[in-house]
Amino acid sequence: MPSRTLIVAAVAGVLAAAGAVVFLLTRPETGPSPAYFRGEGTSALYAPIATRGQDPAPLTEQELFGQAARLVEQGVTMERRGAALSADCGEALWGSGVKAAAAGCAGVARASFTGAGGAVSGQYAVFDMPDGAAADRLVAALDPRRGGGFLRAAPGQPPSFDAGHSRAAARALGHFVVVNWVGPVGDERTADLTLPQLALERLGAFAQRRVLAAG
Repeated sequence: MPSRTLIVAAVAGVLAAAGAVVFLLTRPETGPSPAYFRGEGTSALYAPIATRGQDPAPLTEQELFGQAARLVEQGVTMERRGAALSADCGEALWGSGVKAAAAGCAGVARASFTGAGGAVSGQYAVFDMPDGAAADRLVAALDPRRGGGFLRAAPGQPPSFDAGHSRAAARALGHFVVVNWVGPVGDERTADLTLPQLALERLGAFAQRRVLAAG
């Protein structure tokens, strides 16, 4: 018959293992966030595409990135490295706060870019939300000061992307949310991020085209 000491040790071991499992399942999810963030809600300009009901056509990779192999802004070139389209918006995000705010998202498109002679990496993401109010909530949740999470690395994004010196902008365009995130690669912490981010901003033209088509 097992001694009392062995029984106590066995029970303690089971409880410790159970506690470890609980910790792994409930610990807060963490990931990279930008050092600088700017958020912007939707406006009356995008009223024709304020809801998915008004603008039901699903996102396509061709619509968003088909003509964006190279984006140039004042001599700075950003070249596309990878792109992906998914119906699982949660896989593009980390953190319970932003995942909750993404409820109702029908799909996400993401692409990664490198440029400025390899000194800068960036990604552009588009979330298809139910309406402008939901899009505004997701933009607000993405603010790193709220601590609710942010984007995961985009397909093809270099692992040396320096999020700690990066900058991001999230905008609601009708029922869409676009996120433009650029940062230095490796030790290039003094790289100018302004023109690379402006280059990626050209991708938001898809929303203007949809507004015109809805008019």
